[in-house]
Formats: sequence, structure tokens, C-alpha cells
Amino acid sequence: MKWKVYAYKGCDTCRKALKFLQARRVAFEEVPIRERPPTKAELERMLKLYGGDLRKLFNTSGQDYQQLNLKDKLTKMTAVEAIDLLARNGNLVKRPFVVIGDRGVVGFKEEEWERLV
Repeated sequence: MKWKVYAYKGCDTCRKALKFLQARRVAFEEVPIRERPPTKAELERMLKLYGGDLRKLFNTSGQDYQQLNLKDKLTKMTAVEAIDLLARNGNLVKRPFVVIGDRGVVGFKEEEWERLV
């Protein structure tokens, strides 16, 4: 199954993840996360995979997250509000954000990705 990898070219973690996939000859489509953030449906599916933990979907070290003061606001947001925000601003999404059919993963931890390959 082809992986859909939302990534940012300037992100070291994304580059490592893409090299990992290339080295293992995994078929994937790279999607520029800033220009084309994950869809609401993809974000909702990932939220479910992560047990409803909204924070797992956010790039908490990013400037947009910090400038919007989301550390304090996120706990007061509904899932619908957070998903809407993420779908509109790819800078807020933790990357790489990977969709593999009905499975997926956020961020790059090699041991976790090995299990998915």
C-alpha cells in the first residue's frame, strides 16, 4: 500500500523519514504539508489512532503553535475546533504526518516505522 507522507522540505526529521522509506523501497506520495495540510477526515482518523490525544497531532515546538499560545488554549478546545485549525494551517501539524490506508503515524521514530513497513 502506498504511503501518503505530509512533510516539509526544511524539516530534518521529515528528510530522515523520507530517506528511511527510500532505503526500504516503500512506495509513497510526498505532500507539502504547509501548502496542503491533512484533510479533516485524515486528522480525525489520526486522532482516533492516538486515543483522542489532540496534543499528539500538534507541532508543539513550532513558531505558529507558540505565537498562537496554543499551549494554554488547546486544553479548552474541542476536537472539532482543533481539527479545523490543523486542517487550515499545516505549520501546526506534527510532521511527518503519514497516512497508510486506515493506519497512520505522526512524527518519526524509526522503531515505530519499522513495524509499519
